[in-house]
Amino acid sequence: MQEIKTDVLVIGAGSAGLSVAAGASQMGADVTLLEGHLMGGDCLNYGCVPSKALIAAGKHAQAMRSGAKFGVSPVKPKVDYAAAKGHARKVIETIAPVDSVERFEGLGVRVIKEYGTFTDRDTVVAGNHRITARRIVIATGSSPFVPPIDGLDDVPFHTNETLFDLMEQPDHLLIIGGGPIGMEMAQAHIRLGSKVTVIEGAKAMGKDDPELAEMVLRNLRAEGVEIVEGAKAGKISGKAGAITVQTDNGTFKGSHLLMAVGRKANIEKLNLDAAGIEHDRAIRVGADLRTTNRRVYAIGDVAGGLQFTHVAGYHGATVIRPILFGLPAKAREDHVPWVTYTDPELAQIGLTEAQAREAHGDRLEVLRSGFEENDRAIAEGRAEGLIKVMVVNKRPVGVSIVGPHAGELIGLWALVIANKLKIGAVTNMVAPYPTLGEVSKRAAGQYYAPRLFDSQLVKAVVGFVQRWMP
Repeated sequence: MQEIKTDVLVIGAGSAGLSVAAGASQMGADVTLLEGHLMGGDCLNYGCVPSKALIAAGKHAQAMRSGAKFGVSPVKPKVDYAAAKGHARKVIETIAPVDSVERFEGLGVRVIKEYGTFTDRDTVVAGNHRITARRIVIATGSSPFVPPIDGLDDVPFHTNETLFDLMEQPDHLLIIGGGPIGMEMAQAHIRLGSKVTVIEGAKAMGKDDPELAEMVLRNLRAEGVEIVEGAKAGKISGKAGAITVQTDNGTFKGSHLLMAVGRKANIEKLNLDAAGIEHDRAIRVGADLRTTNRRVYAIGDVAGGLQFTHVAGYHGATVIRPILFGLPAKAREDHVPWVTYTDPELAQIGLTEAQAREAHGDRLEVLRSGFEENDRAIAEGRAEGLIKVMVVNKRPVGVSIVGPHAGELIGLWALVIANKLKIGAVTNMVAPYPTLGEVSKRAAGQYYAPRLFDSQLVKAVVGFVQRWMP
């Protein structure tokens, strides 16, 4: 058994772990990184990257069908499903060197391609290595949660970890789960030529603002996606090419099945109890991302909370400060945006309208602006959209956007909320014309419009000045 002593041990080479390893090593720490599977983690290999590549392929197919209003004759696209998946694979291969063993070894990181298991509070065994570290960062991520549905073990099914290896076009894809993964893959596949049925036990996109979510769902249904809500799967049967899902709201048949009901933290291999680390479905951490073992931090999906790649990177940057410099640092969630990459996109940061009303009551003001008032959206024939800005005492506490490029538009509001800026910071901005970004300025302007245009005092002051000003 090889003995290794290191300053920082990082367990897991996904977005969170790689952020810590790269930063700590470049600032002079001795860093050891463990990864028993694929460098880059879920996001690069099974999640964000291949899913957005497949969504892009679907958008190109849809563009060929929808040009009539622009004077372009629509045609039925000839889709090579395997080639679309090949595009996703090429995108992964293009990005992979950034997350590779070679790159991180070049940064001075000791990379060990093994899973790690705790043997005591500050020691981890990985293969034939026994590693003792001053600080340990658990960044093992999450994996698809597959619920114990009757019959599922006897039926072939996919998760996001296997879907991108499927080269055969599904004739009829059944998707259990109406969250972001389910809805994104539903739209991508309907556009690539498959039939799609989404089966959701409660409400599709149920964590989003219902008004905005309905706009997305309406568009998906218009494209041909069957979305069945209030349909909890009770039994699954069949074989490859002929699968049946029985629910309390009907029976549905298809050729392929995708399970997209949620995620679970990857903690099984860690032997957390030996390290004195409390956990349930995820590792228990404080605001400083420390576990109940003060030498050990948990970041990214494995710590529960918001499970997004950008959160994992943010967590990594947060723990660098106490680990390397001994300075306090705490993670926030109020300034973290998230996006569902359907068409239209749906983006959110901070509180939804319902959450803001519950938290702030009558102090809340909701500013609204529709994309139908945005000249760029009108010119591109994409004027269906809405932005809501939740404001308390001049400060935005949440923003919801549905519409084209909502994921890009939310970035401005992430800056505003992260820095606790007032709404005036956005109204003072000069947005280029014509751009979709003007929707944010127009929405912010709604805060001042009634205070200026409906105020008798303002009108009296203007009248006085106009009478007496030389």
